[in-house]
This record gives sequence, C-alpha cells and structure tokens, in this order.
Amino acid sequence: MGAALIWIVCALAALAQSQRAPSERVVLLPSQDGRASAVVIVTAAGQTVLDQPYLSVAIGRDGAVSTASETAGAVQQRYAATLAALPQRAAVFLLYFDTATEALVPESLARLEQIKLELARRPAPEIVVIGHTDTVDTSAYNDELSLKRALAVKQILVEVGIAADSISASGRGEREPLVPTRDRVAEPRNRRVEIRVR
Repeated sequence: MGAALIWIVCALAALAQSQRAPSERVVLLPSQDGRASAVVIVTAAGQTVLDQPYLSVAIGRDGAVSTASETAGAVQQRYAATLAALPQRAAVFLLYFDTATEALVPESLARLEQIKLELARRPAPEIVVIGHTDTVDTSAYNDELSLKRALAVKQILVEVGIAADSISASGRGEREPLVPTRDRVAEPRNRRVEIRVR
C-alpha cells in the first residue's frame, strides 16, 4: 500500500512538473556576422520581442509567456547536440580594388592567404562572390565592372584549387555601397568584392 501511495505521489508530481514545463522555448543566438538581430514571438497573449543575444522566451502549455536572459554557457549546455549539428558559420571577406579596374589593392592581395586558409578548413565550401563599384561612372559601366571584379576573384579561387562549380559570382554595380555617396564620387571602400564562404 505504501509503495502504491509513493508511486501516485511521484506520478502527480511529475504531472504537475510537466504542466509547468514550457511547451516551447525560443532563444536568440548571436548572429554570425555580429550584426544586431531580433525575433518576434506572437502568441494569444501578445507579442514578445527578443532583441539581444541569449534572451529567451518560454511558452507554457497554458499560453503563458515568460522571458529570461540566459548565459552562453547555459545555452551551450542545454542545446549542445543541436548546436553541434548546425552548419559551420559563414566567413565573410572583403577585397578592394583600384579605381576602374579589376586589380586588387596590395592590402587585399595580402588577404588572399587568409582566405585560402579558411577555405582549406572547410571540406565542401559554398562560395558566393559579389562585385561592387563606387559611383564614379555610369550605372551600366559599373554593372559590367562589378561582374568583371567578381569573375576575376572567382578565377583566383579556382587557381588555388577551389572547384569552379562551388563558386557563384555576380555583380551589383553601385547599388549596394558600404559608404553611401552622391553620383560621381570615388569611394575606395565601395570598390570591393565580397566573398561569403559557407
């Protein structure tokens, strides 16, 4: 009789615990590139915004919502298996060019070694190469030049042993400047190729 009573008490305690445990939990992880990010959780109780890394929201079975700030260590411990299964973080590199050419500036030529090392660490990298220009010339000319820059960087990567079919290249012309300027402004930071490695 005593064992049955203990079993019933344990079962009731477990049931009560399961009723209190959240049915869903959302944790905002830091973004790969360090930029600010946020997620909005919408429930019957309203909206909850997570806008700082490691903020979390627990949604109970009854719809109750509670937020908390967690530590990186606690998140790593709780979700170790899930985090281990995530793909390797993207690496982003910027290479800069001389005015109106596909020639890399000396500092960017030196960065190619770092890029090669990063690529060597990845068994099957997917690489996106995007060319950009400043606003010195016409939009049509800048579109063509940005694509030439992207293709020149793709060729450099192919020459160091990266499979051409794992690299996509495109040009964005002057449409996505790092430093917004007026037309016909020479801005060295806008004359670039962005390499994203996944």
